[in-house]
Amino acid sequence: MDITFQTCKLEKTFNSERELVKAYGKEMAKVIKRRMAVLAAAGNLEHVSFQKPERRHEVSGARKGEFAVDLTHPYRLTFKPEQHPLPRKPDGGLDLRNIQSIKIIDVEDYH
Repeated sequence: MDITFQTCKLEKTFNSERELVKAYGKEMAKVIKRRMAVLAAAGNLEHVSFQKPERRHEVSGARKGEFAVDLTHPYRLTFKPEQHPLPRKPDGGLDLRNIQSIKIIDVEDYH
């Protein structure tokens, strides 16, 4: 899957192990790297498991249309599809098979 970042600072942090550890700590950095590897290896968003440990899920409420994967509780790696227009199924839902590009938003506890 194609991955971009919301900010240059976030991209710099994610592309440097040293910066990732500095920003999130050693254990969280390991988990972030694993989730990023899963996202990068996926051909599309449907290939990212909705079961643990990744637990890909759509965020609700005001952030509908964004997604997250689990990190270390309560933190999530949040991202959004980058296709325009978003691919839709006949019922109006997102067609995850055709989402092949995402933008990383943040590492956060949005609860």
